[in-house]
Amino acid sequence: MKPASPVKSAAGGAPEFFSPQVSAARRFYLNLNPPKRASLSVLSGGCEHCAPDYEIHRATFPFYSIEYVVRGRGSLQLKNRRHRLAPGCVFSYGPGVRQDIVADPGNPPVKYFVDFAGLKAKEILHLARLPAGSFLQIFPPNEIQNLFDELIRGGQHGARPGGDLCVKLLECLALKIAGARAPSAGTGTLSFTTYQHCRQHLEAHFQRLKTLQQMAEECHVDAAYLCRLFQRYDHQSPYQFLMRLKMNLAAEWLQPSSALVKQVAVRVGFADQFHFSRAFKSVFGVAPDVFRRLR
Repeated sequence: MKPASPVKSAAGGAPEFFSPQVSAARRFYLNLNPPKRASLSVLSGGCEHCAPDYEIHRATFPFYSIEYVVRGRGSLQLKNRRHRLAPGCVFSYGPGVRQDIVADPGNPPVKYFVDFAGLKAKEILHLARLPAGSFLQIFPPNEIQNLFDELIRGGQHGARPGGDLCVKLLECLALKIAGARAPSAGTGTLSFTTYQHCRQHLEAHFQRLKTLQQMAEECHVDAAYLCRLFQRYDHQSPYQFLMRLKMNLAAEWLQPSSALVKQVAVRVGFADQFHFSRAFKSVFGVAPDVFRRLR
């Protein structure tokens, strides 16, 4: 990447490439003129509540950037391709990539962003499966919001440890984006909407759910169709997803030394302690008693 030239600041200390058309913002700025041979540097980032008249029109950008929409709507054009902005949208741009972002005046976006540079900047985008000028949807839409919030907190420290932390959080963010990526085709279809509904129902009621048939009936779909939905959009069976939810909760409840395995088994829907232990080991690789000794 060709090193960026020094960035001028507007009134208030914000770099000139930050839009003033926001109703509220949480931002941080680190070194906006990183060393030419730096491996990877996080320069700035934040969360912006776009104003109804928010518009960005840039022919290029001095750094690489990832943006993420958590609320609201708008339109985006990258490399002459148009996209609709909605919760869960993630996109990237950088040097030589034109970007045009326009808010929906009736429902302007709330979006996070992080700007970065360095010899490994392109590797971060490759890790996220999000090369500069590309767009994707993640599921669920709020899956990476907590990481962005951590990134802002780390950046606002300002000191050297804060910068190092931001680099590590950026790497985690890239991995999380790749893992949360929704299928490139079919996310606007009825089948994906049905999958979302079924997944949300399982997440809300997993403690009492026990069988595939019970899950299908409560989701108002055929059991075979429920399996096809999860294999297509989640790359696992609905029963595997259910067991992961149950065992994650069981692991939390097993932490106190006074907790009995039999009691925890009942709380997550297992009448048979041995069946619970087998299920727990299939998920985590160790039996509940062994897990508790690893604390």
